Amino acid sequence: MNIELKPVAGGLGFPEGPVAMDDGSVIFVEIEGKKLSRLKDGTVSLVADIPGGPNGTAIGSDGAAYICNNGGVYDFIEIQKGVRIPAPTGPSKNYTSGSIERVDLKTGAVTTVYKSTPEMPLLTPDDIVFDKNRGGFWFTDTGLQYPDHIQKGGLFFGTIDGAPLKRVCTITTPNGVGLSPDGDTLYVSDTIFGRLWALKITGPGEVEATPMPDMPGKIVQTLPGFHWVDSLKVLANNNVCVGTISMTGGGITTFDTSDGTTSEVKVPDPFATNLCFGGPDMQDVWITASSTGVLYHGRCAEKGLPLAYSA
Repeated sequence: MNIELKPVAGGLGFPEGPVAMDDGSVIFVEIEGKKLSRLKDGTVSLVADIPGGPNGTAIGSDGAAYICNNGGVYDFIEIQKGVRIPAPTGPSKNYTSGSIERVDLKTGAVTTVYKSTPEMPLLTPDDIVFDKNRGGFWFTDTGLQYPDHIQKGGLFFGTIDGAPLKRVCTITTPNGVGLSPDGDTLYVSDTIFGRLWALKITGPGEVEATPMPDMPGKIVQTLPGFHWVDSLKVLANNNVCVGTISMTGGGITTFDTSDGTTSEVKVPDPFATNLCFGGPDMQDVWITASSTGVLYHGRCAEKGLPLAYSA
C-alpha cells in the first residue's frame, strides 16, 4: 500500500477510531480528550463528550455511532515534546470498567448499550465492526496490562438492542477487528504479539473451535522484532491494513492474507493506531497518529472495503 500523507488536523487528544462519513467529513474519538469529534471542511468540532476512554467507533444500522469505551484505563505521559503515550504503569486510578455506548450523531446524546457486570465483565473494549449478515456487531476487549502481568481480553458479539452479550473466545490482547469481503472470516489483531489472527465465523457470536485454548484461529502472520499491532481495516482485495506501534517509528502494515507477506507505510508517529477508508472510490484514507495528536489524509492505490453501514 502506497500513500502520500498530509496532516489535516492537529492538537488532538490521542485520536483513534476514525470513520469516513457520507458527507465527506470524518468522525473520530479522542481517548485522552474523552470525546467524539468531527473533521469537516478543515475544522474540528465536538460531536459528544464521552467520559471514560472512548476507543473505537462504528456506524450501526440505525445511523448512530457505537463506541467502545475502555473505562479510562490510561494515564498519559509526555515522553518528549509533543509526544504523549499511555503510561506503562497499569490501569489508571480513575479506571472504572468498560462499556459499549451509542451516540446520536444529530443530538450528541450518549446512552449505554452494554456495561460491565460480574457475570459478563467488560475490561477495556477497544474496536468494533458491524456484521450485517448476522444482525449485530463484534468487538474486542484488550484486557488489562500491569507492569508484571496481563489480564487477558476477549472477543464479544452484541446487538444494538442490548440483547444478551456473548463472549466468543479469549485472546491475550485483542485489538483491531474486521470482516473479510465475503463476511465469513473475522480478522483480529493481537497487540503484544504483533500478530494477526483469522477466525472462521460459524454463526452470530460463534467462531470455529480450535484444538488449542490460546489459539483462537489461524495465524495470518506475526511481525518480527518489537512491534505492537493496533486497530485495522480490510481492503477490498481481502488484505488487512493494521496500525502498527513501534518506538522506532510507527506505520500501517498491510498483511497479505493469502501468503502472510507484509509491507509497511511509515507514519511520523510511534503510535499509528488506526485508519479508515472513504470517498466515492474508497481510496481516500485517514490515519490516526495518536501520540502526536494528528489526523492524516492520503490517497491509496488499493480500495478499502465498504463497512456494513454508513451515515
